[in-house]
Amino acid sequence: MGNTESVVVQKRLVRFRPEERPVVEGVFDRLQGVVGKTPAGKIVTLEMLQSSMSSLAPDSMVRRLYHCMCSIDSGLAASAAQGKTSTSASGVGREQLVIFLADTLRGTAEERAPLVMAMSQRGAGSTVVTCEQVAEFLQDLVSAVVQILVHRGRLQGWKPERMGDGSLGVKLLAEQMCSELKPSDQGDCDVSCLEDWIFRVSQISSYLEMLVAEGLNVSLMGRPAPTLLPLCRDTPWKELRCLLDLPTLMFLAPQLPDSYSAPWRLVFSTQLHGESFTRMVTGLTKQGPTMLIIKDTEGHVFGGFASHAWDVKPQFQGDSRCFLFTVFPRLRVYTATGYNQHFMYLNQNQQTMPNGLGMGGQHGYFGLWLDSDFGRGHSRARPKCTTYGSPQLSGNEDFTLDTVEVWAVGKPPEPEEGEEGQGKRSILDVDPEVKAMMEITGKTLHSQGLREPEEDQEQ
Repeated sequence: MGNTESVVVQKRLVRFRPEERPVVEGVFDRLQGVVGKTPAGKIVTLEMLQSSMSSLAPDSMVRRLYHCMCSIDSGLAASAAQGKTSTSASGVGREQLVIFLADTLRGTAEERAPLVMAMSQRGAGSTVVTCEQVAEFLQDLVSAVVQILVHRGRLQGWKPERMGDGSLGVKLLAEQMCSELKPSDQGDCDVSCLEDWIFRVSQISSYLEMLVAEGLNVSLMGRPAPTLLPLCRDTPWKELRCLLDLPTLMFLAPQLPDSYSAPWRLVFSTQLHGESFTRMVTGLTKQGPTMLIIKDTEGHVFGGFASHAWDVKPQFQGDSRCFLFTVFPRLRVYTATGYNQHFMYLNQNQQTMPNGLGMGGQHGYFGLWLDSDFGRGHSRARPKCTTYGSPQLSGNEDFTLDTVEVWAVGKPPEPEEGEEGQGKRSILDVDPEVKAMMEITGKTLHSQGLREPEEDQEQ
């Protein structure tokens, strides 16, 4: 490997472990369908790439990869110095492929940006790309990742055939990722714009790595395939038509705090448990962190993440890890603004305090509210919810429920020590509304220390 091009390739190969380098260099030979070293002058054609990746990616994405590989040669200083021309007219050379693999699997945002530019343009060769072109590239990329998850059996217990419209989810996730771009005033993106975007939006690199590693069968021990879906357990799929789809899950799961890695468990669904606020409260409480997902009669899908187990009481609860989100017509997450601490509210069977479930805002003006008279709710945010900075989530400010799901997404809280003594409760604990009203009026809680007699508990 004494020529100048090989020096460039060797610098890329240094990024891989010694035991990984033969795997990377062997991709070219495997695509050729030969055993051992491919004779000099051979190239990888589009048909070879299609044969390797047809079951894992749409043909439009395979063609994007091919045009991208072909474009790499023109950017090599070594090629220009030696007066060599691109092989794009006939195929991809060994050096081009190795550089492509190194930059997609181990490259920086700076190195990946020209590749994304080439894949978005499909070989057009311009120095800028439009947001629409990037969105089309992202749709192909997300479609490929979903196809890989299904084909490789990495669904983690989820059943796409019993879930939402995956093709719509692909478009929504692509639009959300594209919304993070910061184009010029003319709406174009140059390489530096794409570099900044790739640096900030980590999913782009993760999805691209998965596509290349799986599609070209590059098994690297130093970088296992990312787990893009949370585990799903104990879900009655035969009776359920889930509001979520795979791309939406791929978006929502990374929004959870890092420590929330427990399997998702369905604890309430109007499809399974009926339209009952009491039954929903039973599913919400003592379950740990939960994800609430709502579809209204206008077709809007939205919800909220509760970082704590829900408690029925007339005070706000939760912390700044809570958030609101929309799924349709746009995929977005709205996190805490710090303006107030009205993260979660759940109350029932009280006469002077609001009864229902709320997240963000204030009484009568919640960012998300479900009334205890099940079937109605509101999302009032003019101009935005003070707690989460969210706009109106529902189709109408006052909405009617179509479907509700609650998923437990974290470990349930541990039973408190001495749980057998839970019968010893304060008189004020029996009716938290009274306690709340006394606190508001400044009354001294003289009975705070009084306890009810302990009741006999069943063994």
